Amino acid sequence: MRTRAAIEILYVEDCPNHSATIELVELLVDEGGLEADIRPIRVSDAEDARRRRFLGSPTIRVDGRDVEPGADDRDDYVLACRLYQTEQGPAGIPDPRWIVWALEQAAIGRRSDAA
Repeated sequence: MRTRAAIEILYVEDCPNHSATIELVELLVDEGGLEADIRPIRVSDAEDARRRRFLGSPTIRVDGRDVEPGADDRDDYVLACRLYQTEQGPAGIPDPRWIVWALEQAAIGRRSDAA
């Protein structure tokens, strides 16, 4: 039985948004009173990007699923910065609501695993 969400934050070394993304995830986890293991992962080269199914920096996955709606259908793996299309326009950080939703879904999954 899983008791903690596994959160991966994949990034490239020179990404200007990865530190702010880590801070955002930590804040949302704290605000939600959730238990999570947050793991930053540096993606080193194009082969690593393909192997990790990396859609750009930063990429956030909760229990293995990308927080961006529809991202699981993509296969444009790149060693570059990621641009998210949010309701507010293009952004270098995912919409916080996507992260909260992913965390909620992970919590629901853990509760059903425990039943």
